[in-house]
Amino acid sequence: MYRNFKPVMILFLSTILLWSCQDDLELKPEDNRETSATVFDNPDSYREFTAKLYAGLSLSGQQGPSGNADLQGLDEGFSNYMRLFFKLQELTTDEAVIGWNDGTIKDLHSQTWTSGNEFIRTMYSRLLYQIALTNEFLRQTTDAKLDGRGVSGDLKSEIAEYRAEARFLRALSYYHAMDLFGNPPFVTEEDPIGAFLPPQIKRADLFSYIEGELLAIESTIVPARQNEYGRADQAAVWMLLSKLYLNAEVYTGQGRYTDVITYTTKVIQAGYSIPDVPYQYLFLADNDTNGAQEEVIFPITFDGLNTQAYGGMTFMIHASIGGSMDPADFGVSSGWAGLRTTQQFVDLFPGGAESEDKRAIFYTDGQKKEIDNISVFTDGYAVAKFKNVDINGEQGSDSTGEFPDTDFPMFRLADAYLMYAEAVLRGGGGSTGQAVTYINELKERAYGDSSGNITASDLTLDFIINERGRELYWEAQRRTDLIRFNLFTENGVWAFKGGVPQGTTTASFRNIMPIPASDLV
Repeated sequence: MYRNFKPVMILFLSTILLWSCQDDLELKPEDNRETSATVFDNPDSYREFTAKLYAGLSLSGQQGPSGNADLQGLDEGFSNYMRLFFKLQELTTDEAVIGWNDGTIKDLHSQTWTSGNEFIRTMYSRLLYQIALTNEFLRQTTDAKLDGRGVSGDLKSEIAEYRAEARFLRALSYYHAMDLFGNPPFVTEEDPIGAFLPPQIKRADLFSYIEGELLAIESTIVPARQNEYGRADQAAVWMLLSKLYLNAEVYTGQGRYTDVITYTTKVIQAGYSIPDVPYQYLFLADNDTNGAQEEVIFPITFDGLNTQAYGGMTFMIHASIGGSMDPADFGVSSGWAGLRTTQQFVDLFPGGAESEDKRAIFYTDGQKKEIDNISVFTDGYAVAKFKNVDINGEQGSDSTGEFPDTDFPMFRLADAYLMYAEAVLRGGGGSTGQAVTYINELKERAYGDSSGNITASDLTLDFIINERGRELYWEAQRRTDLIRFNLFTENGVWAFKGGVPQGTTTASFRNIMPIPASDLV
């Protein structure tokens, strides 16, 4: 789909967003740019626009890897959706620190950010930009618009599928906005284009909107496992509903754990499996073909030749390499000496970095476990989870070693298993025995045998939050998980939380990111 993303769509999208601040919508382009009046004369434009919606999660502009950014005000590589989302979900927790001195980046881990933090501001802008794109696609693909253009038959049916996917992608971004910011501005395709200031929406009301959107498309989006790889389907909808319900008590004050059981069960019964391949296959350059894809429900796709950007997996792999680490072992040309993890996170694994649990993928040679100075890369174990090599150790498709092929598994079956087990413990119903079976399936992959298996007496909420860390670390889950377990601010201590080496607690208002000062003005 990315390969079909043509310049005509780039110009059309630029026109939408640049003109949205004009009072006079009758202005004519002086440079003969395409507009909605002509661009959809080409039937391929509908697919191209949909490709841009997906590309908004992995790319940061119209010309990779840089040169025509979607957003102004921050370096284009920094403004990538996945890169920013990773930073806010991981750098703020025990799972990740970064040694760079770029602006206010260290304030994320120390939890000392302000409403002027440029990384928080740009995540906010990226979310609203993505929502603006989906709104415009939905405006341009109503039955009335399509009938007016003479669209019918198979193309109209295909566009109906794209509309359902656009609504899913909008719901995903609104979910991230609700989770991070609580009460963001709210705008849909029903609102006007132009000089319009969207009102803030209450968090509980946004929860209801997202739920309603997902339930509305549940039966119209492509059935589970029937769409092309990288595109959303019914199972992706069920996973997002499961996550929405799992965190409902945080968002609305009311638990919805029975609904978690309902929708994780739908996912689990949809035909996905924990494949009989090593855990790390999930995070390699061929994770779309090496067997690991049987577990992945919704990936953010990357391609070393066709999705070149300095965010997403490019950032996550390069920035994790430093010290004595050889970039060639990771299939890339260089290390950026930034990301590591805390000693507290390493200790979640029995035996630490030497654990029999094969998910403990740490690089320790020349690295010190304890962090005394965040700016020193060798303080803190490195994480070697993501690589741009295939199962045979061969580098990805980009011969320069700059841009990886590794896809990011945003939703996967292991998470559904863990959500089911947590919902059982929180009173949602389900079966404790079934939950134990699911957990042990993950444990057997992690240990290679049954030596790490648990019994029903081991299945506690403390176990679940630690197991989620062991299974899902660096997959942009941790901040949301810690908040749900009341361990993000007032409880839970790790190195340099609060800005001190030993760590300390922080104020609970930091469970929600601040609306950027620039937007408040």
